Amino acid sequence: MNLLTWLRGWRLPLRVAWRDARRARARSLLVLVMIALPVAAVAIADTVYSTAEVSGGEVLERRLGTAAALVEVQDGAGRVFQKPDPDQGQAYDGGGDGEPLTRAGVLEVLGGERTTSTLRQGWVQFETELGLGDADVVETRLGDPLTEGLVDLLDGRWPTAATEVVVSPELLERDPGAALTLADGTALSIVGTAESTRYTGHPRAFGLPGAFGLGERGSTSYLVGGAPVGWEQVLELNEQGAVVLSRAVMTDPPADDELPMKVQWGSALMEASVITTIVLVVVMVLLEVVLLAGPAFAVGARRSARTLALMAAAGGTPAQSRRVVLASGVVLGGVAAVLGLVLGVLGARALLPLVQRFSDTRFGPFDVVWSHLLAVAAFGLVSALLAAMVPAWLASRQDVVAVLGGRRGDARASRRSPLVGLVLLGAGVAAAAYGATAGSGDGEVLIAASALLSVLGMVLLVPVVVVAVARVSARLPLPLRFAARDAARHRSRTVPAVAAVAATVAGVVALGIAITSDEAQNRGGYRASLPMDAMSVVDYRRDADYDAHATAVRGVAPGLEVQRLRGVDQDTGRYTEVRFRREGGETVLSSYGGAFAGSVLVAEEVPGALTGLSDDDRAAGQEALDAGGALVYSDAPLTDERATVVLKVHGRDGRREQAVLPATYVTVDQGYAPVQGVLSPAAAERLGAPVTDVGLYLPGPVGAAQERDISETVQGAAVDATVYAERGYQAPDETVIVQLVLAGLGAVLMLGGTLTATFLALSDARPDLATLSAVGAAPRTRRGVAAAYALVVGLVGAVLGALVGAVPGVAITYPLTAPYGFGDAVDVPSHYLDVPWLMVVGVVVGLPLLTSALVGLTARSRLPLVARLD
Repeated sequence: MNLLTWLRGWRLPLRVAWRDARRARARSLLVLVMIALPVAAVAIADTVYSTAEVSGGEVLERRLGTAAALVEVQDGAGRVFQKPDPDQGQAYDGGGDGEPLTRAGVLEVLGGERTTSTLRQGWVQFETELGLGDADVVETRLGDPLTEGLVDLLDGRWPTAATEVVVSPELLERDPGAALTLADGTALSIVGTAESTRYTGHPRAFGLPGAFGLGERGSTSYLVGGAPVGWEQVLELNEQGAVVLSRAVMTDPPADDELPMKVQWGSALMEASVITTIVLVVVMVLLEVVLLAGPAFAVGARRSARTLALMAAAGGTPAQSRRVVLASGVVLGGVAAVLGLVLGVLGARALLPLVQRFSDTRFGPFDVVWSHLLAVAAFGLVSALLAAMVPAWLASRQDVVAVLGGRRGDARASRRSPLVGLVLLGAGVAAAAYGATAGSGDGEVLIAASALLSVLGMVLLVPVVVVAVARVSARLPLPLRFAARDAARHRSRTVPAVAAVAATVAGVVALGIAITSDEAQNRGGYRASLPMDAMSVVDYRRDADYDAHATAVRGVAPGLEVQRLRGVDQDTGRYTEVRFRREGGETVLSSYGGAFAGSVLVAEEVPGALTGLSDDDRAAGQEALDAGGALVYSDAPLTDERATVVLKVHGRDGRREQAVLPATYVTVDQGYAPVQGVLSPAAAERLGAPVTDVGLYLPGPVGAAQERDISETVQGAAVDATVYAERGYQAPDETVIVQLVLAGLGAVLMLGGTLTATFLALSDARPDLATLSAVGAAPRTRRGVAAAYALVVGLVGAVLGALVGAVPGVAITYPLTAPYGFGDAVDVPSHYLDVPWLMVVGVVVGLPLLTSALVGLTARSRLPLVARLD
């Protein structure tokens, strides 16, 4: 059979499928939604990402203006190795002892008649109503042809002198007045409002060279006009310590093998682990779509059972019967793919302004990568064909005589599938267990593969679970009993729906456990420097005036208590060092750090600023201080009653003092302490320790507005002063967004799968429900049956998914949360396991109950009588 004959064989099936799709509009719409929505979602994500990702030769005017190249020279950089886009990778040889390249040197390398313009970037502090704020600044010849495209002028005019600037709207919100006054007192007249074409969301100012005094610090760049700058010229400038962004190189980059060896990392193909992860994600999403759309095709095949039986009776082959059902997948999948692409492009266009608000980097022009979208459309079509395969295969095996006689013609369920399912599930569990012990890298890949094996095994075991639920439903109320047994009778539509819900829940549970466990490690590794909502003010100058700082704090926050802390002056001579040791000579602490300018405090009472102390620790520490001793932080539990304190002063006043003092040891968590310890004034005097003010402590609670006011006030008085407020561990915004998206996506997919299966089941079971009405069932019985369908499908799928998803979820916590960065601490957990029980219970119990309630409230209670023969 040639290709033309094979294609002709599809003509009739496609016509039948198109006619059936138009007749069964509700079912067809359901399939379109199930397939088009994932296609649209992926198309939106791809288009938004492509638009947000500004790379290669896109919008180079934002970085180069109209120049041919941007050459950045740095002091002491030595030889430079770079990629075509230096932002994507740079390396240095570290031998930069010569003078930095000058403008003349740059022009000598590039040759020809070229115009240049200096460009410097940095940051400054400027005066606000309360003190000082920060701003990013740019110095260049604004309005010059070379700089056109770097900055957009919104209002006013460009600066014409070094005493004039234009500022961004974000800086104007700080109400600087008619002039921008820098921390050193320099006043710059504001003559306009402008925005960077690359970045937004932060105060910025733009002026002519010299306006902000950047010439003495940082690097200098030159915008160079004239002829294109080639790759050979870029390499020659690299030899002399310059980094080059060339328009010609960006639009026509060299091959990867032409790059210097030091920057060829990342130029090759993606790592195998990344590719494996992407493939697994694609397969899982494809499986999800197939399972969601499968029940609709199963019901469509059942509705066409008589037509297919007549075809078989007239001499049609099983292959022709399969082709009729598969044609529905072609028709609906093709329409859904096109619809999904259209919705995806339009949705991306509509969502871009909203997404831009979450990024400080300006997006590029609207970028639709059609090669990607065509692959997504093919994904939708393939998912529809795969969803129709099992119903097509079952339709080709139906009992023709039974169907023509008005009875169900389902084939007997396979006995081999559950066995294969058990094998796959066992292999998935074994792979997860091995991956948990394999360490980072290979472990994650094995566990990802185990998730796929487990889900596939679970899908093959769903029929057994559905039958088991039906057998134990004998004592349940009629609606639940009816729904459970009907689900077992019509597995061709029930199993895909239950499997879809289970696969969704498995993914949500696995990712949920991984994300929350990773956050648990981050939270567990966080060590607070101060009690919650307390604040410290530290001035690192030798002549720090803490009286002035305390007065300033009381001026903007009069209700806050201000405590002055004293400690050993570490800057006496050249450096003053204090060590606490056991009487045997062993150092008791490996790492420490805190929010104050001293690592050893001096106080008559245990400071409230110290963290990690219980009431008993404070009481024992106070006894040691009263006795003229010390409170000492230690890595390991110690019962010693005395400590050896060694004080060394390095430099011209060098000396060494040692004393054995009464001591209380406090064991720190995971080898980290806020300070080394606290000396009593008597102990400090005995050691001859230099004592000074090391900071202010505000017990608080300090609010966010007070924190901002105090920060601006203190920094306005002393640029080197720092203000720190303890807010505890704060989960990154990205993690919170991922958790919300995960929960939302899981809820949508689960609700969609459950509702789809329920309404298809109700449509397919109309004869049975009509019979119930005929024998006297109350109208509410149908609503109860409808709600029971949703509950059976949702609850069985959710429980299965939670059990299966927990396997890779728990396994991934071992390589993902392995210990790191705690030195020799012995109390670090081997891994962290944090199950998001609220999300799990909500998905496994809450969503099925919610779906059941929605279906029960919206289902029709009366149906016309329908005759049936079976």
